[in-house]
Amino acid sequence: MDSQAVKNTCNASVESKGFCFYKATNGIKRHLAVDILGFPFFTHCTKASVSDDLGLIEMLSINIDYFKSKPIKLPKITILIDHGYHPDKLTQALEQIYPQIMSKIQFELSAKPSKAEKEANGKSGFVPVAARWVIERSNAWVERCKSLVKNFDRTLARANAKLKLCFIRLMLRRLAAN
Repeated sequence: MDSQAVKNTCNASVESKGFCFYKATNGIKRHLAVDILGFPFFTHCTKASVSDDLGLIEMLSINIDYFKSKPIKLPKITILIDHGYHPDKLTQALEQIYPQIMSKIQFELSAKPSKAEKEANGKSGFVPVAARWVIERSNAWVERCKSLVKNFDRTLARANAKLKLCFIRLMLRRLAAN
């Protein structure tokens, strides 16, 4: 799971705008949950001022029926999150919405190579982590849709619909190629 801040254009509605102070963006945030191949599981759009944790809680609570219908006997779904999220806060908030949810899901922080590991491999600075690149690749696919480079929409629901249409187009192209 990850979120991506997107700048607004001048015709976007004031009700859908927000300012994200740590990404210095005035616009919206797109929250994505993708599978191993990078295809969307859930999408959700919020104002940019909404924290990543709160956006994730909103996205999962909107799709809570998916988790309610999942049998407990199946293995837990592992949700890989980056270090911008706080698993303890997420767990507490989600258990208030659906008490049995933590018997069906688990949060895992993505691996972050230490300085010693980087030096051992002869690398410095930013080192990509394979598991993290699945969501980052999905964000890059979204950026290839010209209508999603900036937020032109007056409502968050419309922005979310455009995001889903982008992924539908992508999946149809992949199916047609096969």
